Amino acid sequence: MADIPDGLVLKRHRDLDGLRETLWPRRLILGAISLFAVLGLLNVFGQRPTNASAHSAEASLKLNAPDHLRGGLLFSARFHVTAHRDVKDAVLVLDQGWAEGTAINTIEPSPVGEASRDGKLSLDLGHIRAGQSYVLYMQFQANATNLACRRPAGVTLLDGRAQLLHIDRNVTIYP
Repeated sequence: MADIPDGLVLKRHRDLDGLRETLWPRRLILGAISLFAVLGLLNVFGQRPTNASAHSAEASLKLNAPDHLRGGLLFSARFHVTAHRDVKDAVLVLDQGWAEGTAINTIEPSPVGEASRDGKLSLDLGHIRAGQSYVLYMQFQANATNLACRRPAGVTLLDGRAQLLHIDRNVTIYP
């Protein structure tokens, strides 16, 4: 039979004598890690997009974007505007939560113009004919330095200065 390696004690290392009492902290830590993984699979910490929509006689707006985010997460938002009547000067106004604490990586197709309206991001889409659609894609990244917070992330569709639609929503960002 081979000699016992230095530093090993058979009663403790092979027979686990005295370790049974110290197993509960290990099991608790493993259980917490497992619970965190299960909560992630259940989309508690974000990424899965949700749908929201608003309709009026002039137009309809559908939004597909996640409302729970993690720091560092890359995500996309799709804004689908359908005009029921001519919308001469379509403008999407995004609440501060869309840009605050996130990096805007891409906007496709590029809007005709961009501006700030009382601290909100304003994207000029131009003319949308009756029966036509305009789909705007935006890609973002939630900054990893965000603290857990809830921010307004509503969207308003304007025709010039006249409000046509509004989707009221919030986004929660986890660190």
